[in-house]
Amino acid sequence: MNTRKAMVIGIDEYNPPLYGCCNDAESIADILSKNEDGSKNFSVELHKNIMTKGELLSLIKRCFEGDCETALLFFSGHGHIAIDGGYLVTPDYSQDDWGVPLQSVLSIATQSSCKNKVIILDCCHSGSMGEITTLGENNAVIGEGMTVLSSSRRHEPSVEKNGHGVFTSLLLEALRGCAADVTGYITPGSIYSYVDKALGPWGQRPVFKTNVNSFVSLRCVNPMVPLDSLRQITSLFNSEDEYFKLDPSFEPTNSPDVEHEVVEPFALKENTEKLALLQQYEGAGLVRPLGADHMYYAAMWSKACCLTELGKQYWRLVSSEMI
Repeated sequence: MNTRKAMVIGIDEYNPPLYGCCNDAESIADILSKNEDGSKNFSVELHKNIMTKGELLSLIKRCFEGDCETALLFFSGHGHIAIDGGYLVTPDYSQDDWGVPLQSVLSIATQSSCKNKVIILDCCHSGSMGEITTLGENNAVIGEGMTVLSSSRRHEPSVEKNGHGVFTSLLLEALRGCAADVTGYITPGSIYSYVDKALGPWGQRPVFKTNVNSFVSLRCVNPMVPLDSLRQITSLFNSEDEYFKLDPSFEPTNSPDVEHEVVEPFALKENTEKLALLQQYEGAGLVRPLGADHMYYAAMWSKACCLTELGKQYWRLVSSEMI
């Protein structure tokens, strides 16, 4: 039984209309449904052009009902900010009733029995999610197990470009792997970090609020280093501060069977396999050569390599059997 579900909603049919929100919803629903290796990820419900406040509220309640491991809500559409807080706007809005209050969304998620609640909003003023306005001051209140990732700050618009929300375009890039760690996991925190850097200081600013003990993975992509290879890091480095000594026997092209200048000691299979691992680590930023620009020259010149600070972190994770 899949214990991860996602409610994905996009609304274009306002007056005047939007043009990227249904595209946003379709793309997010597609990418959340499976991990990169094709395995099942979220069980997704996709809804487009919900016309009434009642319908939207019903879908939000459905998203957070039950006691699944992770419930995710994605909304792309109009947002509105009023004196009493923010709203997810529906096409039936009026001056006195803009749609579903963000405070109602927050309350529904807070009362949910689902272990992890993730709310992702691409709409204007979505950064007001989680705020309670009292005597002119805005205080954030986020329940335990909840994460909110929104496209813009309280008083900012959210922009559409090339058929998608700018925020959702970056969110999709992050979920495709740009926000993955070395092991291939993509979390709300890593997504925010990617989007935050990509948007820069002058445009709309994403907002991230969370109250969790650990981040849930939203999608997995193929790891930068296969896990069975990563677990060998502690067999190559006995400690995180140790240097690994190289010589020409580690370079597979340094063989009499290859037509170019070679030097002794010639390539040894056991060493070339180790160098192949070290080069994988180097590509993932876990290892760096010493006294040379590349691992090839570090081997041919009998230099060494060492773990980077990131490599030391993964060495500790492997050493503690957490990977």
